[in-house]
Formats: sequence, structure tokens, C-alpha cells
Amino acid sequence: MSNAFRELLRKVGSGPHTGEDLSRDQAKAATRMMLLQEATPAQIGAFMIAHRIKRPTGEELAGMLDAYQELGPSLQPIESAYPVTVLCLPYDGRSRTAPISPLTALILTSAGVSVILHGGDRMPTKEGVPLIELWQELGVHWERLSLDQVQRVLETTGLGFVYLTNHFPLASGLVTYRDQIGKRPPFSTLELMWSPYAGDAHVVCGFVHPPTENMFRDAFARRGTTNFTTVKGLEGSCDLPRDRTAIIGIHTSEFERQNLVPRDYGFAAKEVPLTSTHDWGVAVQAVLGGKPSELTQAAVWNGGFYLWRCGVCPDLTAGLAKAEAILTQGIAAQKLSQICKVTKSLASVKS
Repeated sequence: MSNAFRELLRKVGSGPHTGEDLSRDQAKAATRMMLLQEATPAQIGAFMIAHRIKRPTGEELAGMLDAYQELGPSLQPIESAYPVTVLCLPYDGRSRTAPISPLTALILTSAGVSVILHGGDRMPTKEGVPLIELWQELGVHWERLSLDQVQRVLETTGLGFVYLTNHFPLASGLVTYRDQIGKRPPFSTLELMWSPYAGDAHVVCGFVHPPTENMFRDAFARRGTTNFTTVKGLEGSCDLPRDRTAIIGIHTSEFERQNLVPRDYGFAAKEVPLTSTHDWGVAVQAVLGGKPSELTQAAVWNGGFYLWRCGVCPDLTAGLAKAEAILTQGIAAQKLSQICKVTKSLASVKS
């Protein structure tokens, strides 16, 4: 048993009257001890559920991110016309609505904006479709690549994917605890903020509940992260909704609220449902082939916003037009073909 960890556990697990928040350094230490399995299984499970009940603070999340930065993988800085965009999505995946982020990534990389994604396998408690399976459906097998090989893909194509199972086994080792406690632990919030990139990045964080956004802002302020976007997206993702107003926070020098009404731009509609991963892959290939559909409209809505936000286009209207052109002219399809070719070539060579 770790006596040092027990003292930290006692702080967060003492209840509403005597419990205490951890300092940034203490949160970093606790996260390190969990990742390194220096804390016992009983201590790790107890901390996760106690912290879930207490709710993390921005200062604690900053410390947890410090530990991830110290122990986790990082893709190295690359030359890019625009800041590298890191799309942070819930690791427990999607179950109701069709994911748009792979299409968004293809649109952005086609326009010269490098994109990094990260995630793992099926994750408790939701066990939704994770990003790794979506890319597999499109013929891209990130799970076959080492981190050095992902770095080469990023440099060559503008797209990278940090796969928790292979590239961050310390964090992957905590997944079983998430299953056993039956609730999302604070790590689920941490993953929505984590940037596995050593250079300056534009971090995009999806969220569901407004208090989560406040925690993002507090943690980022403490860590000196100034270029980030928050999105009240579909199932907590970075995907902009079309059946309601898209509530977005943009921070560069200061925080600015954007409320985008899809109806004002002709994009209001019900969300595209997720039926199966295979059906999703077929629908995405149709979008890339220039076939009009509701999924195409969702891709244009998202791609247009991010082209504007990332600085490619001067306004949203121009972004929407460029996103549509990238899809209908086969440019995004060519980008996917390039990514498939590069990843397949690298996977056949031992790193």
C-alpha cells in the first residue's frame, strides 16, 4: 500500500464537510501514482469513485494534465501553415448519432490544417464506437503503427492518431478500473483536454454539461493554454449539432462566446443516426464520392466552421463553401487515399 497515496485519497474521500480539494502538485502526484500502479488497486478504485463524487476542480485537472504530459506520449512539432488542431473526443465513443470528426479531419487536412486525434478501444461505461474502429472502417489502421510511424504519417499527410492501447499503455492500464467502478472517472474529463503534441496547438474540447467547460477554462488558464475551442457537441464530442444551436467558446487572447444557429445558414435538420459502424463507413464513402446526403450536410456544417476557426477562411460563409468544394471535388477522398497508402506502407515495415 502507498501511504503517500492514502493521504491524498483521504483528502478527496472525506465527504462534503471535511473533504479537501487537491493542489495542482498533489493532483499530479496522485495521477502519477495511479498511472505507475504505485497505488494499490483498492486505492485506485477508491480514488476514482471518490473524485467522481467530489467532482474535479480546474486546478486538479491542471495537475492531472501535468502528469499526462510527463508520462504520456507526444508527437513532435511539425511545420504547418496553421496551428496543429487537436480534436479531443470522449473515449467512450458514440452510440446514437453518426460521428462527423473523421470527415472534419479529412476536410481540414485537405486544406492544409494538420490534425491530431487520440483515443482507445471500447471504453466503459458507455462502450460506444471509438475513433479507432471508425478509421478501420475507412481502411486506416492506426493500431498497427508505432508512435514514430504515426509521427511520419503526421509529417507526410497532416493527420496523426495517438492510440492509447499501444502508445500510452500506462493510461490504458487504468481502463479496467473504469469498468469496475461503473462511472466515468475524472480521467474522462482529462482526456477531453489532453494534447499529445509537443508543439503549440489549437485544442478543441467537446463537452455536455456547462460546468465542464468552466473546468476546461480554469485548467487551461493555469497551464498557460491560450488557443482552444470548446464545443457543446453531439454526445460530448467536437461535432457541431444541427438540431439545436451550436454553443461554442473560442479563446485566443480572450474568451468569446459563439452561438451558431444552423437554420440561419440553411443547415437545420435532425441528426443523422448511427446504426452500425459498417453502415457509417458506407455513408462516409458516399459523402467522399460527392453523393449528396444529410451526412454530407453535417460534414459541410462542421468542416465549414472549423475551416473558419482554424484561420483558413475569413468567415463562416466562406468556410462552408470551401468545405463543400473539398467534398464534392474529391479532394477529401484523395486525402483519405493518401493516408491509407502511407499507413499501409509503414505498417508493413518494422519501426
